[in-house]
Amino acid sequence: MKKILLSVLTMGSLMSVQGALVQYSVTLDGLSESPVNASPGFGSGTVNYDNVTHSLQIQVSFSGLTGTTTASHIHAGTAAPFAGTAGVATTTPYFAGFPIGVSSGSYSTTLDLTLASSWNGAYITANGGTTSGAETALGTAMADGKAYWNIHSTTFGGGEIRGFLVPVPEPSTIALAGLGTLGIAGSAWNRRRINKS
Repeated sequence: MKKILLSVLTMGSLMSVQGALVQYSVTLDGLSESPVNASPGFGSGTVNYDNVTHSLQIQVSFSGLTGTTTASHIHAGTAAPFAGTAGVATTTPYFAGFPIGVSSGSYSTTLDLTLASSWNGAYITANGGTTSGAETALGTAMADGKAYWNIHSTTFGGGEIRGFLVPVPEPSTIALAGLGTLGIAGSAWNRRRINKS
């Protein structure tokens, strides 16, 4: 049984290493802003980062803003995970085609991270002067819980709603955790059975 479990774990870890796509979820609200505000606005979305194709697929839906949208982008990296503020990493003042002048809407696009137009120029400069340096910095910030998506409005110029990017476990990771738990339980059951003999 140990050999089988080891083989499954090894196979799972190899699949995980080869996987290039990392998915993040984001929930945006006024309570997550810095400083906190009482906006009834709410948003949710996903950010899919692919380090092989060097792309960032982003999607968000939002509603209930007290003002109308003026800007939206991803900031990185804060000094501590899930807290604080940071400079803008992606396009400023907003993603191309993002709905501006509305209090609710949805948006989806894919950024080519090899293009300077996907970035805030200051973020590129601060991270080695190349898009690849900017991508490495953003990838690290997202993985460390130090990147957030902000939507600014006419009411809250500094940001009406925001949310930190939270990693979504891959199905293979969840399956491996389940297999590990089963293996531990099976091993304990087997030891008890042998000790009773």
